[in-house]
Amino acid sequence: MRTVNIHEAKTHLSRLVERAAGGEPFIIAKAGKPLVKVAGLDAPTAGEARRLGFLSGRIKVPDDFDHIGEKEIEELFGEGF
Repeated sequence: MRTVNIHEAKTHLSRLVERAAGGEPFIIAKAGKPLVKVAGLDAPTAGEARRLGFLSGRIKVPDDFDHIGEKEIEELFGEGF
């Protein structure tokens, strides 16, 4: 694994980060003492990330969902809530 000093890391940060994202992690050192390890994340690419609809077909929302507990809420907070 490549070790770079802080000055070199500041000078070439964009290039180093690109390489780390591509699977080549590196270590930043100060006065020869390793401080941090920089590695790419295993995050899904934009096309792979899917949030909306991930429970589609697995749950059912009742038709009266927005009225559930309405009486209890009115009793607690009064009319007009």
